[in-house]
Amino acid sequence: MLSAFYAARLCTPLEVIEDACLLVRDGTIEAVGTRAAVAAPSGAKAVELGDAWIAPGLLDIHVHGGAGHDVMRDDPAGRQAMERQMARTGVTAYLATTVTAPWDATLAALEHLGGAVAGGAAASSGDSGRARRLGIHLEGPFLSHARRGVHPPEHLVAPTPEKLDQMWQAAQGAIRLLTIAPEVPGAIETIHHARRLGIRVSLGHSDADAATAQAGIAAGGTQTTHTFNAMPALDHRVPNLLAVALSDRRLRSELICDGIHVAPEVAAFFLRAKGPEGAILVTDGISATGMPPGRYRLGGLEVEVQDGRCTFEGKLAGSVLTLDRAVRNAAKFAAWPLPTALRLATRNPAEAMGWQTRGELAVGATGDFIVLDGGGVVRRTYIGGLEG
Repeated sequence: MLSAFYAARLCTPLEVIEDACLLVRDGTIEAVGTRAAVAAPSGAKAVELGDAWIAPGLLDIHVHGGAGHDVMRDDPAGRQAMERQMARTGVTAYLATTVTAPWDATLAALEHLGGAVAGGAAASSGDSGRARRLGIHLEGPFLSHARRGVHPPEHLVAPTPEKLDQMWQAAQGAIRLLTIAPEVPGAIETIHHARRLGIRVSLGHSDADAATAQAGIAAGGTQTTHTFNAMPALDHRVPNLLAVALSDRRLRSELICDGIHVAPEVAAFFLRAKGPEGAILVTDGISATGMPPGRYRLGGLEVEVQDGRCTFEGKLAGSVLTLDRAVRNAAKFAAWPLPTALRLATRNPAEAMGWQTRGELAVGATGDFIVLDGGGVVRRTYIGGLEG
């Protein structure tokens, strides 16, 4: 199937093309440029999008659930509802993110999560309206007791390559990202082993000082998990993981940009410190995303959701943020144009995860894209060139 999409503007996101045309054949981008420069072959289906923007599909590498579904539960219908909801808010691919649980429950969750990974195949008419699961983000159990947040302390596990191997095998090799506290005994060896397996490593839920954070980077850490949250506050005389996250250009750093986890003024400081290349927007969304206030699951926890805040025993426990809202918030907080903010939810996570055919509208890339109004509100989502 060959389709030509025409819009007032297209954000790649590295450049903005006016009076744009995007040509998609069988789920893959064949051409991108101005309407005048791209000659659509005869027989191509023309889709006129008027004054809208075309942008890459959003990528969420840290999400626990949505639409009432928690990813730790083996519930295919719930997963599909969550993925449809994510697509409606512009997310075209994601990493299902675990939470610390009893060891047997973690392995069971990894088994069903690994079996549901979509891989890189083009969307079919049956799944075009759903965000695609590209793997697993393992958040826990290799975390610091001091900075565990709401992760149950009794289920935290000392990291070892052998433990990681057990989880890798249960997940059928689908673990793509590991959050780990580098100061925990066994962490450095486990980071080395994760990299050998091809797993990206994010430093988080950590009480590490700067030297230990640097050791984690030297071992293979390339990111930080929900920066500011579950790590010590910035101290101008005693540098720590947060200081390294803000200053080390080798690290990309996640931000939950809802104005709750990090105040807007501090989010603006972070975004300017990391710049358009160094920040990654995530939701840390839980099953309550898109649902009314009430009580919802986060793994084995029952979380109270009121006024946009998710709490367990008074502590923040994930969010109900959507990634399109995070993009708009980032643009507002940092006073950035929309294309700059879009990079933080498209190209940056794709580069961080090594997804070479995602996160950018370019020849040969997967035909996942969104249609936005001038304010960044999602009008349509296309996955593999098909509208949901």
